[in-house]
Amino acid sequence: MVITWVVIAVHIVLCVTLVISVLLHSGKGGGLSEMFGGGLGSAAAASSVVERNLDRFTVFTAIAFAFTTMILAIRLQ
Repeated sequence: MVITWVVIAVHIVLCVTLVISVLLHSGKGGGLSEMFGGGLGSAAAASSVVERNLDRFTVFTAIAFAFTTMILAIRLQ
């Protein structure tokens, strides 16, 4: 039973992290990443590295979120 509560806590943290990381991506309108210095344009070379790392972090968080979702589905049956 304790393991289920730990997985639920990790799942909630991953949920919030995933929402924030998706909102940080710059889309057609710039997104929230523009507020934190992402709107410098393509002239900044570090911008592409930051976007690539944000992509990797978002993918990792989404995979972990899907994994905890499957664990919770199995444990809460």
